[in-house]
Amino acid sequence: MYSNKDISIVINTFNSEDQIYSCLDKIDSDVKVIIVENSNNKKFKQELQLKYSNVDCVLVYDNLGYGRGNNLGLKKVKTKFALILNPDAKLSHDTLKNFFKTASILDDFAIIGPGIQEQSDKSKNKLFDKSNIIETENVKGFAMFLNLEQFSNIGFFDENFFIYFEEIDLCRRVKNNNKKIFLDSSIIINHIGGSSHNSQINYEMELSRNWHWMWSTFYYHKKYRGFLFALFKVILKLISSSLKIIYYSIIKNKYKKNIYFYRFSGLINSITGKKSWYRPKIFKN
Repeated sequence: MYSNKDISIVINTFNSEDQIYSCLDKIDSDVKVIIVENSNNKKFKQELQLKYSNVDCVLVYDNLGYGRGNNLGLKKVKTKFALILNPDAKLSHDTLKNFFKTASILDDFAIIGPGIQEQSDKSKNKLFDKSNIIETENVKGFAMFLNLEQFSNIGFFDENFFIYFEEIDLCRRVKNNNKKIFLDSSIIINHIGGSSHNSQINYEMELSRNWHWMWSTFYYHKKYRGFLFALFKVILKLISSSLKIIYYSIIKNKYKKNIYFYRFSGLINSITGKKSWYRPKIFKN
């Protein structure tokens, strides 16, 4: 049976002070935690490492995104397993124990995904039951239990993605290499989600999400099916965004106009082969 010494938790953060402490409070103190903070916030690092002896916080002085940030953390892992965890997720008291039980039952697997308990769901955790384990094509990226020896020939996340499609792409490569992905609905992680109280930050993040969703959509389809197929998948979105930019400009709705402009821009940048360069303008020093 596996134990806490067999796992490290990797958390990729970006100015996540409002969320990270409640996340870390639910992790046993004997579990190694590697935090990749996508800023130069030295005070944040100092406070974390002072409060939590099991935390190693790495400052990267740039916003690397989900895939590249997690890859950096995974390179520092020395254990058999790693748990990719979002800062807005909370483990229950038996989450890791149930992951270990499932890992012992399966043995041959690359990824295990948990069930999800949203913040509004007040129901109790399910009892561990191996009948809840099913093989699947992909799992959500907020919590991914990785059997690291299975990734030696696959690699981890495609760093061309900034946000969106990274876990779908990884799971696809796992399946293409005849490795197995499982979902265990009896393993519950509370996914809090939510948004900032700062309306300007929320607006910047909304623009960023729209830009990157479009960029990643085209890039993902081009990667696996080629340029023409990808163009076919997005052409209606491209036309729709163009028309809505004009419409919202006429009626002077700046908010909606900017949303569709960023969608259009993300698509054009991806179609023309440019990198996923856009970053939300919310850095803290």
